[in-house]
Amino acid sequence: MKHEAKANVLKRLKRIEGQVGGLSRMVEDGRYCIDIITQISAVRAALRRAEEEILRDHVSHCVEHAISSGNKSEQRQKISEIIEVLGRSNK
Repeated sequence: MKHEAKANVLKRLKRIEGQVGGLSRMVEDGRYCIDIITQISAVRAALRRAEEEILRDHVSHCVEHAISSGNKSEQRQKISEIIEVLGRSNK
């Protein structure tokens, strides 16, 4: 990962970590179910944004390198990886 992307993703993940800790406290405190579900949705959205940032970096770094290398096998591998990971994330 590029340094800037890595720093941004780590920052997002630390924030998500705090959100998940907050969810645990909400459950322990017996907070209203809808409030907990709302926060779970916020965590999911934050994870999606982190995932998108990592994918964006992967495409702009690894996939771009495979394309510029001219190596057809590497190009096919990178595209297959992206298709596979997108398929898994949509389930």
